Amino acid sequence: MRQIGGLPHSCFANRRASFTLGGNNMATDAPAISLVVPCYNEEATVRAFLKAAQAALDSLQLPYEIIVTDDGSFDSTWAVLKECAAGEPRLRAQRLGKNCGQSAALWAGIKAARGRYIVTLDADLQNDPRDLPAFLKALEHFDCVCGSRVAARQQGDGWVRIVSSRIANWVRNKLSGEEIQDAGCTYRAFKRECVADLKFFKGMHRFLPTLVKMEGFTVTEINISHHPRFAGQTHYGVWNRLFASFYDLLAVRWMKRRMFRFQIVEKIN
Repeated sequence: MRQIGGLPHSCFANRRASFTLGGNNMATDAPAISLVVPCYNEEATVRAFLKAAQAALDSLQLPYEIIVTDDGSFDSTWAVLKECAAGEPRLRAQRLGKNCGQSAALWAGIKAARGRYIVTLDADLQNDPRDLPAFLKALEHFDCVCGSRVAARQQGDGWVRIVSSRIANWVRNKLSGEEIQDAGCTYRAFKRECVADLKFFKGMHRFLPTLVKMEGFTVTEINISHHPRFAGQTHYGVWNRLFASFYDLLAVRWMKRRMFRFQIVEKIN
């Protein structure tokens, strides 16, 4: 992964412009894209991630914001975020009072997002911000686009992670009736209305594609890059992938069978 240089006292270059998205005029300070990033003990990667994210977003020539939620880190992640956010309003950082997990950090960021399109990804640089154009291209035809690391996973993961991920995805699909290749990948892009009526619960990030489809929106997957982690350590192991979400899976299966949708087509008075 190429590390992109920046200014000596900031993680961002201070560049702004006014653009249009989908033919609709947007004010300069209204972001078209909200990049939502959960972050936990990523002091070694967060600065490089922010520089890479800025470079990818600047190339799109659209107004954007980056929302990073520190999930109660006990290293210097929050100090780095405060330094990077100084004088840069496009970076919005928030810190949870304690470690609440990836779903909580993602949901807190999504709730804070103001963009027409919301993109979620991790800060460890295994997700590549340079894949953003592919997500936006797919959003021209679908409401929600999910990244799939299946094709590229051999490059960055050991056999334990690969096998455990495959088993976990097979079990989820078997019990939920889905065909999602990589439900555990948090690199996703969706229209903000996709999550407007979703209810938060612990572990929901694993089932976001299913929850979005249950609301009547269209979902697709695209292949994305997957890089080796160059610093820090993974926060999710075999237990998390295989067993911790099993009760959540049963709950989602129940909701999928019992949920109904309706549409009001006319009103009087």
